[in-house]
Amino acid sequence: MTMTDPERIPVIIGVGQVNDRPADPDEGLDSLGLMVAALRVAAEDAGVPLTEIDSLAIVDQISFHSLGKLPEPLAAAIGASPAINYQSAAPHGDTPVRLLNEAANRIGAGEVKLAAIVGAEALRTAAGRAAKAASGEDKSYNAIRKVATRREPDYAQKHGLAAPVDVYPLYENATRAAWGQSLAEAQGESAEIWSRFSEVAAANEGAWIRKPATPADILRVDERNRPIAFPYSKLMVANSSVNQGAGFLVASLAEARRRGISEDRLIYVGMGAAAKEPPSILRRDRYNGSVSMETSINRTLALNGMTAQDFDFVELYSCFPCVPKMARRTLGWPVDRPATVFGGLTFGGGPIANYMSHAIVSMVEKLRREGRYGFLFANGGFATDNHCIVLGKEPIAAASFPQDFDYQAEAEAKRGPVPDLVEDYAGPATIESYTVFYGRDGAPRAGVVVARTPAGERTLAHVDVEDAAMLAFLTDGKAEPVGAAGQIVALDEGVGWRAG
Repeated sequence: MTMTDPERIPVIIGVGQVNDRPADPDEGLDSLGLMVAALRVAAEDAGVPLTEIDSLAIVDQISFHSLGKLPEPLAAAIGASPAINYQSAAPHGDTPVRLLNEAANRIGAGEVKLAAIVGAEALRTAAGRAAKAASGEDKSYNAIRKVATRREPDYAQKHGLAAPVDVYPLYENATRAAWGQSLAEAQGESAEIWSRFSEVAAANEGAWIRKPATPADILRVDERNRPIAFPYSKLMVANSSVNQGAGFLVASLAEARRRGISEDRLIYVGMGAAAKEPPSILRRDRYNGSVSMETSINRTLALNGMTAQDFDFVELYSCFPCVPKMARRTLGWPVDRPATVFGGLTFGGGPIANYMSHAIVSMVEKLRREGRYGFLFANGGFATDNHCIVLGKEPIAAASFPQDFDYQAEAEAKRGPVPDLVEDYAGPATIESYTVFYGRDGAPRAGVVVARTPAGERTLAHVDVEDAAMLAFLTDGKAEPVGAAGQIVALDEGVGWRAG
């Protein structure tokens, strides 16, 4: 049923984003300060006092855990007393889109008239303060890996699969093989997409790095673009060393009109769809695709009665190249059109879970200037969480709220069999996927093979990076390692992969 009551039609009325670049980290804003600043920009954009919001939703942050839960401090800082005031349970990349969908649902249900959504990370400032306070030689600070490795290492972590940058290469290498690409072809596609990201970021005042990079720049591995985890180098991975905040205000169409907001500044919210992969990366059916991603994208298209041809702009989440590469194939988005409106997580900036707030801000700004419709695809966790939504300069005919955006059951019905996991296997096996990890000096420091036994079970094995022939086989692109046969052999600690 098409929604025609303006009291129940959600529209975005104000957007704001901020960057903080203090010369002295002690003078920088923390995450809460960035949220306040972003919301004030959004309120000024809308011409609406923050004191009048009746819903406040916050994207969880990791850079300043000492701040604790932020709903009450943030509301106090902006002088608001919203009846609904909450923070997301975890900092996942799909969160801003989910919070937007939840706000649209509350407006559609008549529960709220004016909602605010905001998030921020100040990881650059947090790292700078940690470095100033550090004693001795260890001045490193990696909040992401710190969060990922708080518990006793599990089976995957013992093999180096701890942080997102360790895991996404498994999807990259598996999809390359499944799509029949050579290493050069796959890297070339990544470089083409990333170069366009850099061009969008260069033209976006909200982006963190505003310097275009050519495909050759992305592909060139040197001291400024060191290898991280095969086949990714620094310019292909999310840049979390940023201080960024972004937020937006959502109102009912009737409320926006009562407040005299110009119709040409209103951006309509379309339908959304979400689905997840299993939380354990080793309990997934495959690494050469994601049924939850495919379900969230395809269901969003169907709900809004649209195809890729209807969109003037898209934002395809870009923590690592495999994500927008998988998403664009499902959506049907060509490689020669930008897959971002903000600039991607490398150049626009990668403020952990809040990237999509910046994407929403930039999509609203873009649609106010030109075009009709935009598609937003968010991804979070370890290629785990997926949530898509549509925004429009014009009303979206099929949109009706509240809606149930959870399509997990549909995704599960499409999921293939999940292989049994064996942790103590030795014997013949084939490579399902793999990666090699590099140190800050650019030298390989470790590697892991995800393998299948003859019985189809899944297991892990270490890679001996001192074995030059093995390292070359995995990384030189002369042959495709995925699907290659080998042996898993017992070592003093764990098991190792041997070719042939």
